[in-house]
Amino acid sequence: MKLINKATVRPASSLNLLSRREIEGVMNTNDEVFQLFRQCALAVLNTGSEQDDAAQVLADYEDFNIRIISESRGIKLEVSNAPASAFVDGRMIRGIQDHLFSALRDIVYTHHKISLGGGRFDLHSEIGITDAVFRILRNAGVVKPNVKPKMVVCWGGHSIKRDEYDYTKHVGYQLGLRDLHIATGCGIGAMKGPMKGAVVGHGKQQIRDGRYVGITEPGIIASESPNPTVNELVILPDIEKRLEAFVRLSHCIIVFPGGAGTAEEVLYLLGLLLHPDNTTVPVPLIFAAPSGSEDYFIALDQFIRNTLGEAASQYYEIIIGQPEKVAQRARDGVELVQRYRRKYQESYAYNWRMSVPQGLQQPFVPSHENMLNLNLSSDLPGYELAAELRRAFSGIVAGNVKAEGIKRVNEHGPYIIRGEKHLLSEMDKLLHGFVAQGRMKLKGKYSPCYRIVT
Repeated sequence: MKLINKATVRPASSLNLLSRREIEGVMNTNDEVFQLFRQCALAVLNTGSEQDDAAQVLADYEDFNIRIISESRGIKLEVSNAPASAFVDGRMIRGIQDHLFSALRDIVYTHHKISLGGGRFDLHSEIGITDAVFRILRNAGVVKPNVKPKMVVCWGGHSIKRDEYDYTKHVGYQLGLRDLHIATGCGIGAMKGPMKGAVVGHGKQQIRDGRYVGITEPGIIASESPNPTVNELVILPDIEKRLEAFVRLSHCIIVFPGGAGTAEEVLYLLGLLLHPDNTTVPVPLIFAAPSGSEDYFIALDQFIRNTLGEAASQYYEIIIGQPEKVAQRARDGVELVQRYRRKYQESYAYNWRMSVPQGLQQPFVPSHENMLNLNLSSDLPGYELAAELRRAFSGIVAGNVKAEGIKRVNEHGPYIIRGEKHLLSEMDKLLHGFVAQGRMKLKGKYSPCYRIVT
């Protein structure tokens, strides 16, 4: 494992101005905020890695360090014992350099607004949280005014088979040919493939302003470093705000095969679409898989119907193979959204009309107690049950790949999940399928971080 002993970089575009107060808020190396930045910085410098174990990444680079140096003309960063893959001939790769300062920008900005007085976020109301998500995205330059709807969000797993990855590239290529842009969770697998395909599609159409937006959060980026295609990176404070950012920015959503994290994303979105306040808000949703992987969506579709009811299945379309058809349907969906927002004079850049209940906005901490106390009951309205199921899958994702979740499971054993027998049976069947298909972990034998008890 090659390391760069020491290097110094300055911001080129993503972080040109910070106040002294903002800088001081993250310079204490013993502070939790600085440690959060260090963890995200290491993930960025490890761009392109296929490691999905955050604890292992931190152990591999335990001597990695980063210093924020304040100067009269701004700031610079000094890194030591950094992954050599982030450098060419001793100079940091420009895209990685931009992402490094993007990480600092998002963490400093969010910390400053939450903790340091004037202009702080209101994180105690639905409207306040939606506004905070908007302001983080605007500060990152991700919300762009006066631009026609073009953003297709692609969800899917990092641990997928080669033919599934190639399929996501084919779909991305067809999207790129239609001048559609891509946002993903910024990792590898189904998050990388659509971006790589779109680059080629954009190139053939001589589109030079292609957008490949990576939307992540600290716990995820630590185990899923950005893929090399990402040209806009934004780090939200937690998984709930990350999910809301996806929905607010999207003009269409395509879901590729994945694992527990993909199921969490789908359940989050269905929880919104099933809410009575959102019955008229269009969010085109396509489940797409190559021939030979249709079992993934057959199982997920059956799980949704058997837990949330047949009504939930009206919100998505399943397409097997046919990358061109997927892209055509995505384009049709984007045009539908454009007509809707023009009719109601809504922003193209940010979906303000979608109602996101506070229950889906407040961070869910996957402690053993919280996982045990989930209310998994079919007596709940569909949108509330979807939210509870989403939390269950969120906990499983944390136990699989997030450093804090892995630590909890190592210390206290697997999460215990209890609830209605019928729901748990459906959940157990779906998760067993994910394990059998190798969708829960990239390398090595998967040891479940959960235990379902009826």
